[in-house]
Amino acid sequence: MKGAIAGVLAAGFGVAAAELLAAVTRPAAGPLVAVGGAVVDATPAAVKELAIRELGTHDKPALLTGIAVVVALVAAAAGALGRRRRWVIPAGAGLLGLAGVAAALSRPASVPFDAVPALLAAAVAGLVLWSLTRPSLTGASSTFSSAGPTGTPAPMRSLERRRFLRAAALVAAGAVAAEGGATLVKRSRGDAAARSREAIRLPAAADPAPPLPAGVAPGFRTANTAFYRVDTALTVPRIDPDAWSLRVHGMVGRELRLSLADLLRRPLIERDVTLNCVSNEVGGPYVGTARWLGVPLAPLLREAGVAAAADQLVARSVDGMTIGTPVATALDGRDTMLVVGMNGEPLPLEHGFPVRMLTPGLYGYAGACKWLTELELTRFDRFDAYWVKRGWAADGPVKTASRIDRPRPFDRLPAGRVTVAGVAWAQHRGIRAVEVSVDGGAWARAELLPVPSADTWVQWRYSWTATAGPHSISVRATDGTGAVQPAARATPFPSGATGRHTISVTVT
Repeated sequence: MKGAIAGVLAAGFGVAAAELLAAVTRPAAGPLVAVGGAVVDATPAAVKELAIRELGTHDKPALLTGIAVVVALVAAAAGALGRRRRWVIPAGAGLLGLAGVAAALSRPASVPFDAVPALLAAAVAGLVLWSLTRPSLTGASSTFSSAGPTGTPAPMRSLERRRFLRAAALVAAGAVAAEGGATLVKRSRGDAAARSREAIRLPAAADPAPPLPAGVAPGFRTANTAFYRVDTALTVPRIDPDAWSLRVHGMVGRELRLSLADLLRRPLIERDVTLNCVSNEVGGPYVGTARWLGVPLAPLLREAGVAAAADQLVARSVDGMTIGTPVATALDGRDTMLVVGMNGEPLPLEHGFPVRMLTPGLYGYAGACKWLTELELTRFDRFDAYWVKRGWAADGPVKTASRIDRPRPFDRLPAGRVTVAGVAWAQHRGIRAVEVSVDGGAWARAELLPVPSADTWVQWRYSWTATAGPHSISVRATDGTGAVQPAARATPFPSGATGRHTISVTVT
């Protein structure tokens, strides 16, 4: 037991020391985050879908907790074996260190220094475990029978126990101190980033969004704090807006490099746009509407001079994420933009501060890169972006979808008039009609509430005369081209979910 405890404490101290070093130098190089990122990259699409569906925004803490548990178990095993087989300690520390180094250097935005925290973790953990498993502390060389001619005398066993407990307490205190220091540094960085964001004064839009039309119901826009977040960043990047710049290069006539101040001096547009994640299941929550403020992308690309052969725009994030977008969607007249504001304030840190991309009509994975730092003009046959490498479709157009928000599934309702309501979306095509079916009966038209444009969802409502008993309610939408939302169910992978949202309720 002493060896296992020693292993866990040693690993905790090593990881805490590495996290402190990373927090002071390069937060993305922390071993837990680096290993977590490598795990995310290697996880099959079906498992990612399951994690997003079951855990939602808790998927990242769950992953990091799982990694910490695995490290603790391995360390416990190394400690238990290392009491008698001393070679296990350096071997185990070396293997974990190499795994951490490989994970850190596998990150798209890594630099050679990113290997150092993992090496530090391995060295500290190995040295501490070697010290904690000395025979003078654990009695590993003694026979652990009751006191007698060949056993360890009781006073000696008591002395060994006290020595071990003192050493273990010191290691635990050191681990707590190191982790506390890392937490304070991270919090300080976060506070500095928040202050930098709050200090930004966004200019008024040269082309403002019109007021929402009369008759729009409450909740048309999604508050920033309630807006869904789905990405692979295990820690939110903290970017200094004064040091930030955007590089536009590749198949262009001339390369551009713009600071945030340069972007804010350009004419800005303001638009209400619905954004949704390709991982959203039928009836799922990963969709929201916000009022976005940004620089229209088309004039900027024309200024750079896009080569006629370029058909893909690759956006790169500060953490190395790549998002591939069809060039046509930036030049066909839709309001593709480089976003700097969301619902009247600078972009929240978790939604891409200081600048993200937004392409109406495309899922986020194909047109909405967060923490943007680079735009490269290239071709689809020359480069596969992050999600395309993992089997997702390259173009990512949003599929027609609808959702029932009221009543909730399995609600118990009184008989009589019941309002069934929800939203439907087909960005850039718009919604022509929404229909509701009760218990598999005929489809009946729902009332559509006004919308500001075809790039937002449509709120709808239907008045139903509910009778006693169990009932199922289904919804389907028809987009602006006349295409009806398909009934066939398909999972989000590889190009977005299909099917009709259906709920069950009981009328009393």
